[in-house]
Amino acid sequence: MTTNSKDNKKITDKDLRKVFWRSFTLEGSWNYERMAHLGYAYSMIPVLKKLYDKKEDLSRALKRHLEFVNITPQIVTLLLGISTAMEEQNSNDENFDESSISSVKTGLMGPIAGIGDSFFWGTLKIIAAGVGVSLSAQGSILGPILFLLIFNVPHWILRYICMFGGYRLGTGLLSKVEESGLMGKVTYGASILGLMVIGAMTASMVSFTLPFTVGSGDTAVALQDILDGIMPALLPLGLTGLIYYLLGKGAKATHIILGLIVVGIGIAALS
Repeated sequence: MTTNSKDNKKITDKDLRKVFWRSFTLEGSWNYERMAHLGYAYSMIPVLKKLYDKKEDLSRALKRHLEFVNITPQIVTLLLGISTAMEEQNSNDENFDESSISSVKTGLMGPIAGIGDSFFWGTLKIIAAGVGVSLSAQGSILGPILFLLIFNVPHWILRYICMFGGYRLGTGLLSKVEESGLMGKVTYGASILGLMVIGAMTASMVSFTLPFTVGSGDTAVALQDILDGIMPALLPLGLTGLIYYLLGKGAKATHIILGLIVVGIGIAALS
């Protein structure tokens, strides 16, 4: 699908901005049956009212967007923009297949959510939390402030760009991005940065030392010094890896926490 010609253009930038602001309510009425469908339909109302004068046409359009929707909230505007472009084409062409609007939306939800979840929840939020937690642990008020800024500034910018990009490029947007290879490079780079932040957080935030010594008298050497000589923060890394392994095996977080408390008390009692 391509964007509509200027002669058939009904949607203005003002209309798209209305959808943009309404998109922030996407999960305000989230439910287990159709998830974010109410928020999606609510976001589409300004453009649907402008495109369809007849009550029955407007009713069908609203019903289309009350179907199941599950997508990353931060870039839902990409899908909203595509839906808007298709609805506009539908209003201009009586031979347009209305069912294709729902089909395209259903087909694109997965790929968009996959990209959005990995970037926002799997990478950007971890980076923001790493910076925020590190500063907060030092008593700096910049911790929560930077956490909100690092996560939300890119979010707002991308949400706005996706709104207009989705509308102007229509369903050809994802194919163009995939062909250029840009998204893969951005996701790969962000993933590397996210892993670096996780490693730094493990070394600085996880504290685990052994109180035991090797030898006796003046020749006694702290076991912790030996381990630090092999690799600094080796024990925090091993402890983090063990917890990750246990979580992967289905262990409950509460059981792991209780186990750490018991082990910590035991080591302290033996020291």
